[in-house]
Amino acid sequence: MPKVVKIRRGLDIRLKGQAFKSLATPELTGLFAIKPPDFKGLDLRVLVKPGAAVIAGTPILADKVHPEIVLVSPVAGSVESVNRGERRKLLSVVVRSSGSPDSVALIQGDPARMESPQVKEQILRAGLWPALIQRPFGIVARPSDIPRDIFISCFDSSPLSPDFDFILDAEKQSFAEGIKALAKLTSGKVHLGLAAGQADSAVFSNIPSVEYTCFDGPHPSGNTGVQIHHLAPVNKGEIVWTITPQLVSLIGRTFILGRPDFNWTLALAGSRIAKPRYFQVKTGAQVSPLLKGNLNDSELPPRIISGTVLTGSRIDCDGFLGFYDSLVSVIPEGSYFEFFGWALPGMNKFSMSRTFLSSLFPKRSWDLDTNLNGGQRAFVVTGQYEKVLPMDIHPVHLLKAILVEDIDKMEELGIYEVIEEDMALCEVICTSKTDVQEILRSGLDLVRKEMS
Repeated sequence: MPKVVKIRRGLDIRLKGQAFKSLATPELTGLFAIKPPDFKGLDLRVLVKPGAAVIAGTPILADKVHPEIVLVSPVAGSVESVNRGERRKLLSVVVRSSGSPDSVALIQGDPARMESPQVKEQILRAGLWPALIQRPFGIVARPSDIPRDIFISCFDSSPLSPDFDFILDAEKQSFAEGIKALAKLTSGKVHLGLAAGQADSAVFSNIPSVEYTCFDGPHPSGNTGVQIHHLAPVNKGEIVWTITPQLVSLIGRTFILGRPDFNWTLALAGSRIAKPRYFQVKTGAQVSPLLKGNLNDSELPPRIISGTVLTGSRIDCDGFLGFYDSLVSVIPEGSYFEFFGWALPGMNKFSMSRTFLSSLFPKRSWDLDTNLNGGQRAFVVTGQYEKVLPMDIHPVHLLKAILVEDIDKMEELGIYEVIEEDMALCEVICTSKTDVQEILRSGLDLVRKEMS
């Protein structure tokens, strides 16, 4: 029986439009994108020109500092475009699929029987090294490092979150093979974090040589940062790696098939979706076929988010899925002004506090939009942040230390333990409308720059 950690602080935001457990295979547009902004800590350069022929696994982008870290094409076809933004910032490389099954050849075999350098080389060649995220700083891991431990959260506690047991139901073997490969990369343990009641999971249970822990409580109990904090906190000078379950499966699949396979299961959810469910796609797929004819009628336009409503990236209707995202959330855009909204009873307004009468219905599901319900105000100490952050740190003081760029104080206040997703709820409930995640990222980048 795994150890159980009870998380008491946090907040569950129940949104309407949870994906039903049914799987569909849509007819995709044939366009797939690799988006450099997804990969924090990498300075990428383009290896191919528009029109170049590629197969699945062909390197498309490489890191300038660590050229062995590459991002590869998920399909065979040709490079459609290389898109840049202001100051020539690289935004995306789009590949058009030819429908061919051609792919690069990799090693086929049991990773448990391979040496660590061989396993590492396989993951690098498959273009899956960016799946590994380093703590501290929340950046792509460095191949030269050996992490103290590797942590995998097998559940997502965020709003509209996908069910990884359902997503990986047919991928038990590939997940187990992926765990074998990861065990070769660390000198410590591979930790699996399970939700309460997930201990007998058909996908995640009975895997040898892993450390199991159950986490019981509200969001952010499913965040790996919270799990690391309660099991083995990251201290200055230490490195741990994290990875999501579906990316573990992709790594395992390379050893089973002897080639890269970027098939991906995606949850489409949210109150603006008529039939929220799961779709079988490929990484980087264009989302327009999933949305066509599947949006509810509403006076408000849809906000389409690749990822969760707390930490995801806004995309257009013809945008592309992010590399790490197993969810596309679609909620109403909050493009309106509500006169005296703060003075109304608020039966249909979500609030963490008891400001509105809606607090009488704590188990209710909400149809929330993106309206800020007010403007930015003075950044004051309210004690609200501590109620939703189940870590022994002082979030307001940490953010203020970041704003004044006091690196010593940042270290004392625990900046090595958090990334944006861990403090996303602080931004949601903030009465000052402070951009908590943006501030935290600037602090993480500053400390990393000073340490390099």
